[in-house]
Amino acid sequence: MSLSPEQAVLDAHYMARALELARKGWYSTHPNPRVGCVIVRDGQVVGEGWHVRAGEPHAEVHALRAAGEQARGATAYVTLEPCSHHGRTPPCADALVNAGVARVVAAMQDPNPEVAGRGLQRLAQAGIATHSGVLEGEARAINQGFLKRMEHGLPYVRVKLAMSLDGRTAMASGESQWITGPAARSAVQRLRAESSVVLTGADTVLADGARLNVRAAELGLDPEQTALAMSRPPLRVLIDGRLRVPLDAPFFKAGPALVATCAAVEEQYANGPECLIVPGPDGQVDLRCLLLELAARGVNEVLVEAGPRLAGAFAQQGLVDEYQIFIAGKFLGSSARPLLDWPLAQMREAPLLKIIEMRAVGDDWRVTAIPAPPASV
Repeated sequence: MSLSPEQAVLDAHYMARALELARKGWYSTHPNPRVGCVIVRDGQVVGEGWHVRAGEPHAEVHALRAAGEQARGATAYVTLEPCSHHGRTPPCADALVNAGVARVVAAMQDPNPEVAGRGLQRLAQAGIATHSGVLEGEARAINQGFLKRMEHGLPYVRVKLAMSLDGRTAMASGESQWITGPAARSAVQRLRAESSVVLTGADTVLADGARLNVRAAELGLDPEQTALAMSRPPLRVLIDGRLRVPLDAPFFKAGPALVATCAAVEEQYANGPECLIVPGPDGQVDLRCLLLELAARGVNEVLVEAGPRLAGAFAQQGLVDEYQIFIAGKFLGSSARPLLDWPLAQMREAPLLKIIEMRAVGDDWRVTAIPAPPASV
């Protein structure tokens, strides 16, 4: 049934608010999607809610509790199709039916095979009017990792790079702290906090003594969001094909970690971090197989913070969904290390990027770019 222009405007207005609520879970919902819900009756918002973390009530339940009896006959706006299966919590579709709502508007259907249209179908069977597709693009944008995992069995991979204006990442000696300023480093902390996994390589850990943890003081968030971010730290994954990083390294002292390797696990690792053997060609860890394993463990978003060799390997294998590039207003010179280890012989081999956003971050610049789709023939 087609909507009147007036109703379409109202639906977009209330869905925008639901999306705003969903973003409150930016740092805490892993492995679940970020979801918000608004309940409206007679032109008034009577209940709001958002999903805080896995295992706790979903957005719809929070909104229904806030609305109470006023939910009967109301319209519920949800950024993702209400679930129809029993997971850690009961189905939200049933909660909406039992509350007596008259209409449910979803921004998009849930790609989770356990839902995939069945939530809306359950509502329709109960006589509730349903509509989906309102602000779907915005809804997809806040759950890129969850959607990619559900639709393709892989996490969404971001590669974070920091470079000088001449495209260098470290001096020839390996010295790299600090290329960018405090504002850029704070932005990187937020990138870590929103990720399911922060991934690095042995070279970075050995050269920099990197910990790759989230530091509350540098997040630049309000107290509520800081507390949420610190309540769910990302898993730190180290790619160390030959187990070169000693167990007393700062990286292992900073919290739980997973080591991906090709080597036989040595005896000292028996009481150390979990090791995952993922052998690939040329004695290197198979990156795609590692990503498949991480997705199977519920990982939605991976942030790669690594040196030019590992970052270049992800790029060359077509495993990067997004680049986060921080550019400092300085030159490091021709002997400094390159951004990516990616030998290219001819201009036609140069991979194209689509720049999504470019903005100033303190005294530096932040570029968000994605691999450009191949040109149509």
